Amino acid sequence: MAQFLAEKNRRLASANVGSQGGLVALRRGEAHFAGSHLLDPNTGEFNISYIRQYMPNIKVKVVALVGREQGLIVKKGNPKGIKSLGDLAGRSQERGVQFVNRQKGSGTRTLLDYHLNQLNIPHEYIAGYHQDEYTHLGVATAVASGRAACGLGIAAAAQALDLDFIPLFQERYDLVIPKEFVDFLTPLFDLLTDSRFQHSISLLKGYDVSIMGTIILEDE
Repeated sequence: MAQFLAEKNRRLASANVGSQGGLVALRRGEAHFAGSHLLDPNTGEFNISYIRQYMPNIKVKVVALVGREQGLIVKKGNPKGIKSLGDLAGRSQERGVQFVNRQKGSGTRTLLDYHLNQLNIPHEYIAGYHQDEYTHLGVATAVASGRAACGLGIAAAAQALDLDFIPLFQERYDLVIPKEFVDFLTPLFDLLTDSRFQHSISLLKGYDVSIMGTIILEDE
């Protein structure tokens, strides 16, 4: 995104703070837009309830960026034979399988907690649940270095470090924009309909660009 926006004389400065942190940054006026993929365990919907919670009284435009696959990142050949969260919980104690998690407030951690709850698996059953990384690449690096046997993350991070990926869940990743910045971010909206940009993202493993640019919510 930064590369394509640079062609339009726009410089993108970003920070890895997690989905919840991004919404808080918007509330504080610290950013023009944020990415979010927070799953509401009560409704099964992404982002909307969290936007209302963390950004009360702020009008927003929410646009879909990508559909994304989340799964378990493991070493090449999957030496521990991990295939599911249930398998991980059962084997973590028996076979010394160490998990690496994303930080609290991240969309990936929220997704993990939702599915652990669906499976009635207490997080205490996951060895390494409280071992945090702030990016998907950080999770992949922990697995590649042997500090963890697996972690939940995206396929592109596994691909980047030549690790194996076990697909588990599909999610929607949105861009959240306060209405006051919509006109300023016209180059961003143009980018979401740019076939070159869409093609470059589609080449990344685990990404679906068919929903890119779809308006999810627009406050009046």
